[in-house]
Amino acid sequence: MPELPDVVVYLEALEKRIVGQPLERIRLASPFLLRSVEPPPEAFAGQPVRGLRRLGKRLVWEFPGQRFLVLHLMIAGRLHWKERGAKVPGKIGLAAFDFPQGTLTLTEAGTKKRASLYLVQGEEALAVHNPGGLEVLNANAVDFRTALLRENHTLKRALADPHLFSGIGNAFSDEILHRARLSPLTWTQRLSEDEVNRLFTATQATLRDWTERLRQETGDGFPEKVTAFRAGMAVHGRFGRPCPDCGTAVQRIVYAENETNYCPKCQTNGKLLADRSLSRLLKDDWPRTLEELEESALGKRRPQ
Repeated sequence: MPELPDVVVYLEALEKRIVGQPLERIRLASPFLLRSVEPPPEAFAGQPVRGLRRLGKRLVWEFPGQRFLVLHLMIAGRLHWKERGAKVPGKIGLAAFDFPQGTLTLTEAGTKKRASLYLVQGEEALAVHNPGGLEVLNANAVDFRTALLRENHTLKRALADPHLFSGIGNAFSDEILHRARLSPLTWTQRLSEDEVNRLFTATQATLRDWTERLRQETGDGFPEKVTAFRAGMAVHGRFGRPCPDCGTAVQRIVYAENETNYCPKCQTNGKLLADRSLSRLLKDDWPRTLEELEESALGKRRPQ
C-alpha cells in the first residue's frame, strides 16, 4: 500500500501536471471503483483542479464549489501519466482522468478490487474521509507521545493504525522500528520515556529520508515504480537477508495477510519471535487484513 512518502511524491508529480488544468472527463472502466455519486462525475467535467492534499494515504483533488475527488489506492492501486486520450489498460485498468496535457490512468493488479474513488461535496463531507491520525512530520514529541499512548497496542499495530498516525503502513512501520531499535511486539504503554523519544525521532527521520529519496528517484518524471519493497530498506521484505547494520539474518512474523520484518539482534536482544506462540497475541491486537485496519479507523470518523 502506498504510504506517506509515496503519496507525497505522487501529489508533487500531479501538482506539476494537473493543478490549474480542467478535468475534461472521468472514464470509469470498473463499476467497483466509484463509491459515491453526490456530486456525479459529470459535475467535475471541465472544472479546474484548484489544489491537492493528502488525508492519510488518500489523495484529494479540490475543485471549485468545495467539490473534492478522494482517491484511495489501497494495496495495489497505482497511477500512471500517459499521453492525452490514452486507453484504460485492459485487465488491470480501473479509470482514466483526461486533462489537456495528458491522461492519468489508475490500475490495480490482482483480482481483488480494493481501490476506491469518492466524489464529495463540502469540507464537512470530506472530513469523514480523514482517519484522523497524527501528522508526525508536523508534530512535536509531546503530540507524538499522546497519540502513541492513547490506546495500548503493540508498536507495529500502533504505528500502522491510521487513526493514531497518518500515512504509515506495513512497510515503513518495519523500517521505523528497526531504526528505533525496538521490538514490533512491545506494548505502547510499557515504553520508557527514552524509548518513546527514540521512536519519535526514528519516525520523523525515516519518513523524511524516504520522501527525499523517492523525490530524487522520480526527478521531473512521474513515479512509476511505487512498491512496498525497495532496495535500501533495512528489514522490510528482506526475510533471511543480512541486516545492514549488524549482519544478522532478518526474521519475520506472518499472521493472516500481514507480515512484520525485524532484526533479532538490533530489535529483540537476539530473541526470535515465533509465529505460533504469537498467534493469540496478534489475533487480539491486529486485524486480519490492512483493509480492516483502514476501515476501522475510517468508521470511527463516520457519524452514527
